[in-house]
Amino acid sequence: MSLFILSGGAAAGVVSGLQSEFEKSSGCQIHATFNAVGVMRDRLVAGDPCDLAILTRALIDQLMDSGHVLRGTAQSLGIIKTGIAVRSGDRHPDVSSGKALIAALRQASAIFSPDTEKSTAGIHFMNVLKSLGIADELKDKFHTFPNGAQAMQAMVKSSSLNPIACTQVTEILYSSGIDLVDVLPKEFELVTDYTLGICSGAHNPESARLFAQLLTGSASVTLRKQGGFEIPLNEGSLDLA
Repeated sequence: MSLFILSGGAAAGVVSGLQSEFEKSSGCQIHATFNAVGVMRDRLVAGDPCDLAILTRALIDQLMDSGHVLRGTAQSLGIIKTGIAVRSGDRHPDVSSGKALIAALRQASAIFSPDTEKSTAGIHFMNVLKSLGIADELKDKFHTFPNGAQAMQAMVKSSSLNPIACTQVTEILYSSGIDLVDVLPKEFELVTDYTLGICSGAHNPESARLFAQLLTGSASVTLRKQGGFEIPLNEGSLDLA
């Protein structure tokens, strides 16, 4: 028995952290794919096997409207902010304001981020750079990857002297060899509600429901908080919209 999951990279640490426990207790093997949320949405719509989708709330809402996700199954894993990261041991630059962020990015030898067209954090980061007027100036420093986790891994291996990165906090905290410097300045803050939903074409809806309860229930609160999720007040409640 298998459970297929298509998920944004921000939820990878939580899914992986609960996978072994769930597989042992249920006898169901999890096959999870993580990538930019736009890519995962497109794969679901194209017909890739999927019992459980974990994307942004906006995309889950769209998929409920299109009939790809069952209404009444949406549940929030928590709120995720977007932050700035460096390699462990590297100097932590000041990124507390727009002016400080500009200076930090200009001083960096390379800039790592997830896909700036398909990923939530990548799109937002590029919009921040455009609003600061430095997107074109910094384009030669950019190194983009399908998701934030891959961007973080690449930065760890980079030979650049002082690289910097921007992605969702969860992907920073779950990556070894990476330090979270800080979240983006308040005026550029991005807060994303990561939400799961059971797919209308699920072949294993019962296992999807059980794993959804584990992902959003009290047993996973500590794991989610450690990974950078901010848990909503109605944590674990079922959205019946």
